[in-house]
Amino acid sequence: MVARVAPTLRLLTDAERQASLLATLAQRPAGDAWLFGYGSLIWNPTIHHVERRVAHIRGWRRDFCLSVRAGRGSADYPGLVLGLDTGEECTGVAYRIGEDVLHAELELVWRREMVAGSYIPRWVDVMDGNGVRFGSAIAFTIDIACEQYAGALERQELVERLATATGVLGSSADYLFRTCAGLRECGIVDEELERLAAEVSARQQRDGAI
Repeated sequence: MVARVAPTLRLLTDAERQASLLATLAQRPAGDAWLFGYGSLIWNPTIHHVERRVAHIRGWRRDFCLSVRAGRGSADYPGLVLGLDTGEECTGVAYRIGEDVLHAELELVWRREMVAGSYIPRWVDVMDGNGVRFGSAIAFTIDIACEQYAGALERQELVERLATATGVLGSSADYLFRTCAGLRECGIVDEELERLAAEVSARQQRDGAI
């Protein structure tokens, strides 16, 4: 689908994805394997897991820093999805994956997240609400060297792109609204994301009033 909609975008081969997965697993710390969700993995995890917990990580922040010309956008109207960019902290959801299905489940995650190599998978410490570490999780951090990196957009452009971009998987606005809803359902309120959702909604309402 991505190759058809964005033919100039270089996609990872199956061999490259498998090599990335194996390299990540080779760096696995001792203990259970967790996956950290901060965007669509919260409201659409599509993985088998044996435990789910609200988790905090440090050194990264949730940000609409990945430009997409397929899925949630198009070549003429690129959309935006979330990535983890460097920052203070992020609260999301951690999924513990059973050892018996770990490789198979992560292969599915890699097919979903590592389509074009825009992310760098890393192991990060995950902590509970008291700041106590309970494990290590894979987190997909943004590769600032990739051509799709869109960090530090002007606020007006950020809101405009989120409000207007649509692709075969839906709109960027829907992705934003679902993420806010998913976070709230977990008892997490991301004030910056909520402000952004309000601005995007207002922008869409102005279009509807014309």
